[in-house]
Formats: sequence, structure tokens, C-alpha cells
Amino acid sequence: MAGVDHTFIFDITTVFGSSALGGFIAHRLRQPVLLGYLACGLIIGPFGLGQITQIAEIKSLAEIGVAFLLFALGVEFSLAEIKRVKDIAIKGSLLQIGLTIALVAVFTILLGWVQTPIEGVFMGAVLSLSSTAVVLKTLTERGEVNTIHGQVMLAILIAQDLALGLMLAVLPALNQPDNLVPALVAAVIKAVLFFASAIAAGYWLIPRIMTTVAKTENSELFLLTVIALCLGVALVTASLGLSIEMGAFVAGLTISEIDYSDQALAKMIPLRDTFASLFFASIGMLINPTTLWQNFGVIIGLVTLVMLGKASIVLPIIWQFGYSFKTAVISSLGLNQIGEFSFVLAVLGEKLGFINQDQYDLLIGTTAITLVLTPIGMKFSPEIAQKLATMPLIVDYLEQRQQTKDISIPETICDHIVVAGYGRVGRVIVKVLRDRGYLVLVIENSEAAIRSLRQESIPYIFGDADAKLVLEKAHLEKAKALAIALPDPSSTRILLKQAMEIAPGIDIVARSHSDREIDLLTKIGATEVVQPEFEAALEMGRQIFSTLGEDEEEVGAVIQEIRTDRYLSVRDFKRIKDFKGRKDEEIVTDN
Repeated sequence: MAGVDHTFIFDITTVFGSSALGGFIAHRLRQPVLLGYLACGLIIGPFGLGQITQIAEIKSLAEIGVAFLLFALGVEFSLAEIKRVKDIAIKGSLLQIGLTIALVAVFTILLGWVQTPIEGVFMGAVLSLSSTAVVLKTLTERGEVNTIHGQVMLAILIAQDLALGLMLAVLPALNQPDNLVPALVAAVIKAVLFFASAIAAGYWLIPRIMTTVAKTENSELFLLTVIALCLGVALVTASLGLSIEMGAFVAGLTISEIDYSDQALAKMIPLRDTFASLFFASIGMLINPTTLWQNFGVIIGLVTLVMLGKASIVLPIIWQFGYSFKTAVISSLGLNQIGEFSFVLAVLGEKLGFINQDQYDLLIGTTAITLVLTPIGMKFSPEIAQKLATMPLIVDYLEQRQQTKDISIPETICDHIVVAGYGRVGRVIVKVLRDRGYLVLVIENSEAAIRSLRQESIPYIFGDADAKLVLEKAHLEKAKALAIALPDPSSTRILLKQAMEIAPGIDIVARSHSDREIDLLTKIGATEVVQPEFEAALEMGRQIFSTLGEDEEEVGAVIQEIRTDRYLSVRDFKRIKDFKGRKDEEIVTDN
């Protein structure tokens, strides 16, 4: 059509195309795809090739990506899951935010980086936030959302996002101290009213709407309703002066407990991933390479100070809330960046005069680099935690601490079965074994799970199952078998290697998290490897054949043959070929 401006369409096409290319290159280099999105945003942005001109519109669409990310998290992060980590989410996050603000304010004033205490408090608020989008995306790619450290990180991040709304309401009043208390009271009242309304809608209104729409059996109407719910609630919170991400998360929570939550999540995931790429690309567009180069030394120093400082604050807080040392280390290395929503505070701070243009540029550069380094740090965090746990001083402290966490395990214990992990899979294993009269010893690093084990009088060891100190207390050399039901692939591999060193002859049944891992765990020494998705498919096949009247013994023999062959006949042969072509040492160290 003549006269139509296609500039915006060109910009969107450029962002999506370059993001796809960058994500592909990052994937081939075995790096998180979001690093590719960030790099492409830098290259095509105003400080790179200058291909994008409609940056404001791109950022608006990027906000939709953030809303979808938080909405999907809310659907997955059910109220039952929140109860498991409510202490660290509420008390721990408040402690983390408060300590970060206080310490940053003191140090920036002493070092002369700010002129007034209010400016120091502002800098502390900016640095106290971590990146929900980057951490959530990385956890999702690594399959660690449901791990203990994943739940802890997400609990703290959600609390930080909730605190952002309060910060946005309070910070403008810092320039007018007389209005501070009224602004704080108004922000709290808004938040309380919003949550009360959301709870009421989630109980009475939303389930009825979703049920009515679902009865039409029209997938388009269902998807449109979900999108409208997500963005509508997000806009309500924005109009109240609270954060968009808070509204999107709460919208997800309101449907997390209804029958159609899984369907809603499945519909949203493609949209979430698509718009999330826009968000990460938009972050890359904010990076000014010239500023980074001219202030390279200063920014590297700030990045080091921020990431080590935040990790040093987060680690002891998580540890003191009853989580294991490894969980505390991994979580601290996942939360030690500056969050993308700190950009919002930075813009506000520049308008209010809390920071000048030079400080703003340094803050943007530091934030961008910490976001880029976060996926890399999370990738190597299990190995870092493992190395730290072998340091003499930490080993001594862990041994003293472990004594108060163990249930009394007699030295004469033998012929028991050790179950590593007491999550959804581990609980079933323990119940089946106990019902058959077997003696079970559980290794778990969740305080909530430990309380459950204590109530049921099930012997346990509190700690990380892949820690040698913990395994030595489990008396593997006297055990009948070891069942590994951990949700973390890296911990599963480390535990398997440690167990083979302590008790080479023990029978080990391990849970595989991917097709590729089946051969790897077998190579390390697992007696049997179970792949949950394949097992579900085999059981469904058995039920279908039973319905069709097939001979059960013949069907059972076929299924057993598939299991004996380690699912080889139903697996992706290209992946198997690629796997066999890789060097063993590369496979063992791959996370």
C-alpha cells in the first residue's frame, strides 16, 4: 500500500532475524542462547551498526516479553511451591535487600562516589535487585527450575520484583523527606489492595472465565483470553505505580491452581520465548562499546566488586536459613548480577538528580556485563561449590555443622538402600521401598523435606548428596543399592562418580534427564539408567496394547527388551552418533 511506513516492520524483522542467528551461534558454541540475543542487540543497536531506529517501540514489545516470562513463572511457581520457600522468600529477601542497600550506601559515601546518604541509598536500591529474566531463562535452559537452588533463587527474585514497586513509589519522595512516610504508606496500601483483589479474582472470577472459554473448545479464544489476562493485570499494577512484572506474575499465580493451568502455560511458552528474545536484544542495545572501552578498567573493577559483593551477602543468608552449603553457593552465584529492572531505577535516578550522566553510563555498562556473565557463572557454579567445599577451613566447619543436622545413624547400619533426593520422584521410591520392608536412608538438602522425613521417622542425612563428606556418612560400602533421584543433571553425575570411588561394587539406579545422559551415566558406572519420559511412553504403550487385547506377556517382553537395550531402539540416533563421536573427557565435564 502506497504511503505506508515499513520502518517498524523492518526493525522487528531485523531483531528477530539477528536474534535467531545469534542464538544459533551461541547454541553451537554450547553457550546460553540469551548471550546470542544480547550480542546481536549490541551489534544492530544504536551504538553498533545503527540498524534499529524504532528503539522505543522495540522496548515496548520487550516489556511484553518480560510480562510473559513472569506470567509463565507464576503458572509454574504454584502456591504450594511458594510455601516451601516462604521463609527465604520473605525474610531472606528482605534481609538481602536491606543489607545490600545499607552496605552500598556506607561504602559509596566513604569512597566519595556519592555526595549524600540519599544518593547512597539510591545506589544500594539499584544494586540490590537481580535479574529475574536472565536467571529464569538460564534455569529453564538448564532444566533446573525445580531444583532446590532454582526454587530458592526464584523465591528471592520474585520478592525483589515485588520490592521494585515499593522502590518506585518511595524513591521520588526521597527528594522531599516530608513526603517519605505518606509515600511509603500509600505504596503499601496499593500493594495490599492489589493482592487482596487478585486473590479474590483468582478464587471467584478467573476460574469461571477460564472454564467458560475452555468449554468453547476454541484454542484461539483460549489463547487470547490468557494473553488478555496476563497483560491486563500487568497494566493494572503499572497504573497503580507498581511494577508490570509483579502484575504478570500474580496473573500467573491466579490460574496456577485451576484445571487449565497446564494448557495456558503450553499456549504461552512460544509467545514467551519469542518476545523474551526481544527483551534480551533490547538490553544489548543499551550497551555503548565506546563507554565500555573508555572506562574499561573502572567498569571491570565495578563488575568484580558488585558480583563478589552480592555473592558474599547472599551466600551466608541462604546458608543460615537451613539450606546446604552447595545450594547457598550456587544460589549466590546466580543472584550476583544487577537486574535488568535496575535500568528503570537508573532512569528515574537520573531524572531526580541522584546520579549524573557519567554515573548512569557506568551503571548501564556494569549492569550489562553482569547480565552477560551470569549464565557463564551459573554454568560453572556446581564445580565452584564443589571446590570450595574441599577447602580445609570450610570442611572443618561443615563437619561441625553436619553433626547437628544428622539423624542418629547407627554405625552398624547395613543392607540399607540410599535414596539421593526426596522430591516428587524420591518420595515415590522411598514409599515403595518402605512398603516392601526395606531399610531406607535418604540424603536431602531441603529443610522442608527434612522436616517431612523427621515427622515420618525416616532416617536421613541433611546435605548435598554429591558431597563426599555426606556420602561417607551414608555407609555406601554397607548398602545394598543407591537410587539417584536428583533433579540436577550436574549433581547426578558428580554423585555417581563419588559413589563409585567409595563403593565400586554397589548397584546404582540413576535418573537420566536427557537422551544423551543415558550413555554418560552408564559409562560412569550406573547399573541401570531410567529416563522418565521414555518410561511414561512405555507404560502408555503397555496400557494401549492391553486395551487392544494384545497378549500381556508378549508386550511385557517387548518393553523389557527396550529397557535392556537402554532405550536404544526409540532414541534419537543422530544424537547417539554425535555423543559417541565426542571425547569422554568433554562429556564428563559438560554441564
